Amino acid sequence: MPPVKICGIPLVNRRPPCYNFPKEPEGGEHMGLHDGHRQRKRERFLKQGADGLADHEVLELLLYYAIPRRDTNELAHRLIQHFGTLDAVFQAPPEALMQVSGIGENAAVLLNLVPAAQRCARRSVSAERILNSVERCGAYFMDLLDGQRRELLYQVCLDGKGKVLSCKCLSQGSADMTSLSIRQVVENALLSGAAGVVLGHNHPSGVALPSAEDRAATLQVRDALATMDIRLLDHIIVADGDFVSMEASGLLYG
Repeated sequence: MPPVKICGIPLVNRRPPCYNFPKEPEGGEHMGLHDGHRQRKRERFLKQGADGLADHEVLELLLYYAIPRRDTNELAHRLIQHFGTLDAVFQAPPEALMQVSGIGENAAVLLNLVPAAQRCARRSVSAERILNSVERCGAYFMDLLDGQRRELLYQVCLDGKGKVLSCKCLSQGSADMTSLSIRQVVENALLSGAAGVVLGHNHPSGVALPSAEDRAATLQVRDALATMDIRLLDHIIVADGDFVSMEASGLLYG
């Protein structure tokens, strides 16, 4: 079929040109409306600190750095609603955080870094402490473990005068003594040059009493350390603002 002509000029069937719209940034909407809000929130934090922000605003500000191109206000409210409190959000494991719509791996890791950094700071401050009594050991582990919503198991290595040489977390999420690596405990003690070891874990359930499994595994650790001439000095259990010493309770002697 010959082309149609108008005034002797052939008309060619052409597609209309496509408009080149700018690509939407990853993670959601353009941030033009939110950039000023974020800057004001940061400035408010710099002037007033976290005390000048509501709980959801603390989360909102923190999430800016994991989710740079989305409005995080609604997500912060969603986290508080799901977990109940700001502290519960920070104590939640990554897999639980990622169950909340909008929270990916980056955000979950960032939120988990907050309590992890606090624990590291407390260990650093406590590094020069002398743990030469039940009361001092109890206070040390109370400071480290009280209020934690996840079960944590720690090993503290001491020199002959009770000075803290190292503090290592042996397990997170479960302080089940039946899964404890006794070999790892012995290796940690040898690498630290320890004369004695104190174990400590928490019971988020609120009962600071050692279970039968706790007692049996503790005695296995005691015997394994003894072969290297290292003493298991105590095993502290923390719960609900209190602690129990297995040494003071006579449970380290079978």
